[in-house]
Amino acid sequence: MEKRQDIVTGIIFASVGLTAAWMASGYRGASGTYPMVLGLILTLLGGAVAVRAARSGRNQPRNLVDAPVQMAAAMVVAFIYVAAITPLGFYTASFLLMLAMPMVLGFRRWVYAVTVAVVFMALNFLVFSILLQKPLPREAIMSLISIGA
Repeated sequence: MEKRQDIVTGIIFASVGLTAAWMASGYRGASGTYPMVLGLILTLLGGAVAVRAARSGRNQPRNLVDAPVQMAAAMVVAFIYVAAITPLGFYTASFLLMLAMPMVLGFRRWVYAVTVAVVFMALNFLVFSILLQKPLPREAIMSLISIGA
């Protein structure tokens, strides 16, 4: 069971990644570069899962989800994140997600969580604002600061 599930899952992810990369190749200019790279990465990772499963000798059944409560909590946090992007802004909502998700999943080291969140946000800023020069909606916190000034 495990082997077949992993092979099929890997092929599905590789197919989705390849389709995304192919669709991104039709975008004008450099706007397709980021989605194309993500699609190719997904293709490589999906292929790696399928190849690893095909080489594996194990073929035992397993639970689909080992921790259903944490999975449900993570889904709720993800839903709240998507809903919070518009009112809070991408960076603020993403920073809060990077703090909330580890805590919901049981990670209790705040210093590490804050450090990872700050590094993640710095990388996001570097990729979207500096490298890709993609304007994102104004952050809610910035709007509040400009009102108070």
